[in-house]
Amino acid sequence: MKFTIKPTEDYIKLGQLLKASNLVSSGSEAKACILNGEVYVNGEVCIMRGKKIVSGDKVSFNGEIIEVS
Repeated sequence: MKFTIKPTEDYIKLGQLLKASNLVSSGSEAKACILNGEVYVNGEVCIMRGKKIVSGDKVSFNGEIIEVS
């Protein structure tokens, strides 16, 4: 499944994006998934929970793809 997210600001933090996409139920769950290396940003593992995700980025997690536009 593929989601498209439009942030209200110039960016959205990675942990917030996972929560906004309903792929995790809490910030602590997002943190654990990110720190365990389960989240990819533009095809590369990202372990920075506060990474700023901007328009054009693609985030993959648990078989789902989130496109930020």
